[in-house]
Amino acid sequence: MISKLLMYTLLGLLPMKLLAQPGPEPSPILEGYVREGLQSNLALKQETLEVRRVAESINQAKALFYPRVTFNPTYSLAAGGRRLQFPVGDMLNPVYKTLNQLTGAERFPTNIENVNELLAPNNFHDTRLNVQYAIYNTDIQYNYLIQKELLSAQEARRKVIENELRYNIATAYFQYLQTLDAVRIYDHARTVLSELARLNEKLVANNVATKDVLTSARYELSKLAQQRVTAEKNRESAKAYFNFLLNRDLTADILVDSTLARTTITDAAPLADLQQAALRNRQEISQLNGSLRAAQTAVKLNEANAKLPNVYIGGYTGFQGFGYTFRNQAYGIAQLGLSWDLFKGYEKRSKIQQSKIQTELLQTKLTEVQKQIQLQVVQAYYDLDAAQESLTATRDGLANADQTFRLVDSKYRNGQALLVEYLKAQNDRLTAQLQQSLTHFDVLTKQASLNRITAL
Repeated sequence: MISKLLMYTLLGLLPMKLLAQPGPEPSPILEGYVREGLQSNLALKQETLEVRRVAESINQAKALFYPRVTFNPTYSLAAGGRRLQFPVGDMLNPVYKTLNQLTGAERFPTNIENVNELLAPNNFHDTRLNVQYAIYNTDIQYNYLIQKELLSAQEARRKVIENELRYNIATAYFQYLQTLDAVRIYDHARTVLSELARLNEKLVANNVATKDVLTSARYELSKLAQQRVTAEKNRESAKAYFNFLLNRDLTADILVDSTLARTTITDAAPLADLQQAALRNRQEISQLNGSLRAAQTAVKLNEANAKLPNVYIGGYTGFQGFGYTFRNQAYGIAQLGLSWDLFKGYEKRSKIQQSKIQTELLQTKLTEVQKQIQLQVVQAYYDLDAAQESLTATRDGLANADQTFRLVDSKYRNGQALLVEYLKAQNDRLTAQLQQSLTHFDVLTKQASLNRITAL
């Protein structure tokens, strides 16, 4: 079976305490590219900004614990509308006049005007400073706790993207190395076929062979040229995708770590241990746990709203009167308030039930994700094992194909084998080389997939 050591080899992510035995040194080139990708990848930057946005929601929730102070000046001008009319002058002036006559002195005013005022205040200002502080408010308390859990879930989501990015960078790098290996194989095959064409030219020139052996060799060279063009296209596409993940120029050069072509993999940890590690480390579970805790806190919030009142203190002070002046217009008011919804059409009971359903939904989702992760580990574990077995088979096949080609090549040069036998042996060796290269990098990709699933 295949080991966790390859991830340490390729990404340097496996803690030393988890290593059952020493493995090859990690690839410094690939490690550097992974670090670069984590710093510059645009998708990861978006998640980082999203975390910062949610963190600001916590600051907003925390701000509600502090007193609220507002400065609220108003000035009113009015014209028309309803008026307050009262004949106070018509009523009191005759009475005061009679009293003055009886007393023989002008003690009472006799020029009182009737009241005729606009109900809307004209040339009136109210310049105040309001202060309000929540002594007990369940919305403020539980909203703060909910925002903290949502931030935890968002941070876990960022780590999910980060883990996925590590995997994508590693597999894109392996794919690029495989395309380079394919071009190298085709170049070597072209050298072999070019040598064959030169040999056949000599044979035809010396009348040892007919011209068809030369044209057949040239035809094989043209087929190989087409295959190499396809390999070059794949190489450039792989380079562009790798650079895209690192947010670099798509044509930027990529350093090659040739040691990865010789990387060997030892036995893996037991399957059950990998499953437990995945359940501990996968950030999808942390993300769901954060959302679940937020939903549970929402249940408490709605239950508290149904049972407990909100209490606040506050007051305001300032100046109020006609004409924008502050002389003899100061006032102040202190308040103690309580807000308690005693009945609201069973709305709160429905909200409690709704939040409980949401909690149950997330708990069910969490259970499903845990089982899915265990299944993913099983599939990746045996995919890797199968790839390793296939690699062993392709290595044996390449050794046999190479030995066969050498024998046929020797016989052909000595006139003991036909050209068709030579070309078949050469094509078999080319196919075996390509298959071995593909399988080797497939093993590395499968190991990276297992590392991603276990998040080690």
